[in-house]
Amino acid sequence: MEQASSNVHAPASARLLPWPTPEGKPCYLVTDNNGSYLSRLADDMEAAQLATGTDVLTHARQVLDDPMSPYTEVRYAGIRLAECLTDALRVAESRGMRMVTAGYEEDGEGAHGRATRNAENRLRA
Repeated sequence: MEQASSNVHAPASARLLPWPTPEGKPCYLVTDNNGSYLSRLADDMEAAQLATGTDVLTHARQVLDDPMSPYTEVRYAGIRLAECLTDALRVAESRGMRMVTAGYEEDGEGAHGRATRNAENRLRA
């Protein structure tokens, strides 16, 4: 009976991408190549989303610091802040999943197994 090699490669992990499907569901990328075109595109998009969040926060603080700001400006700032927070939370979730995946052998099931199972459950939702 042949035993499995101890030099088994880690399975590819599902990366939450920084954009949703047209239906608003999460998008995932499964790859062993973190330097692929789509991975780099996702990295660039995450950086742009976080930079936009910083810009919107600066503007929103100016609007909110002025007690005479019109209602429409305050509302617009709030809407934009909510959009940017959604993007930032998606980036944080994606990066957190990748950090957990890096230690997939830490316990019996492995963090990778949990992260992959969570990603699969989100795809079904």
